[in-house]
Amino acid sequence: MDTPQYFFTKLVPSRPSFALDMTESERAVMQEHVAYWNDLMTRNKVVVFGPVMDPRGPFGMGVIRVETEEEARSITQGDPAARILAYEIFPMRAVLPAQSG
Repeated sequence: MDTPQYFFTKLVPSRPSFALDMTESERAVMQEHVAYWNDLMTRNKVVVFGPVMDPRGPFGMGVIRVETEEEARSITQGDPAARILAYEIFPMRAVLPAQSG
C-alpha cells in the first residue's frame, strides 16, 4: 500500500439502548462482527476499533486503513453487523500512525 487513506467508521445502533438490551440473535451477530473486525486488524486494514461509551448512547467506531473509499465501503458492507445496524463513514486527514519502539 503506497499511500494509505484512513476512514473513521461509526456503527450506529438501531436504538440508544442497543448495547444494553441486545436480543440473543443480535448478540450472535455482534459476536460475528467482533470476529470480522479482529480479522481485519490482523490484516492491517484496521488501526483501532471498539465501542464508544457515549452517555447519550453507545456506538461502535473503527479507523480503517485502505487504498480507496470504495474499499472502506466494501469493508463496512461486508460486516455482519451491517445486516442489523447502519454505518457512517468519514474520510480522515493528517493521520499520524504510532511509531514503533
